[in-house]
Amino acid sequence: MKKIVLVMCLAFGFSQISNAQIDFGLKGGLNYNNSGDATFSSTGNDILEGAESKSGYHAGIWFRGDLPIIGLYLRPEIVYTQVKSEYIYNNSSTDYDFKKIDVPVLIGKKFFGFVNAFIGPSFQYILDDEFNFSNLSTDDFEKFSIGAQMGFGIEVGNLGVDVRWERGLSENEAKFTNVTIDNRTDQIIFGLSFKL
Repeated sequence: MKKIVLVMCLAFGFSQISNAQIDFGLKGGLNYNNSGDATFSSTGNDILEGAESKSGYHAGIWFRGDLPIIGLYLRPEIVYTQVKSEYIYNNSSTDYDFKKIDVPVLIGKKFFGFVNAFIGPSFQYILDDEFNFSNLSTDDFEKFSIGAQMGFGIEVGNLGVDVRWERGLSENEAKFTNVTIDNRTDQIIFGLSFKL
């Protein structure tokens, strides 16, 4: 069902900009991620000292076309992302990282000719994901999930910079040995884009 929603959103988006001039380009940047909590399933108590944020990166392509609604544009993207968090328990730590494909479908508006504000859903597919800590190990996370992004940016000529916040909306948990790992993303994304 989630894949059908993704296809419908992309089809609608591209149909709306098919008659408009389409800009496209490359993008990349840094992700500052705070992903997931690990708790005892029965009590809800944290077994770890939270997930300490660490940086990751992303790279991909973007498209943009004007919508028939005055002043709005649609910007779908296809982005490869790698994010990482560090868990600490009993003075031991481990890095938890995963790789995914993000497909944000953003609706935005330009202000003053160079400032952008945007918001929209982000469809995510996890390519590689495994949690290993002490005697705990799992890769039993849902591969497809939906999140939301919002942010703003500045464009000068063919260059653009933006900052956005992303939050996972789908419940994405793995349960094993009375422990629940919550894998929803919560990250700040700094991006640099170049229009071709």
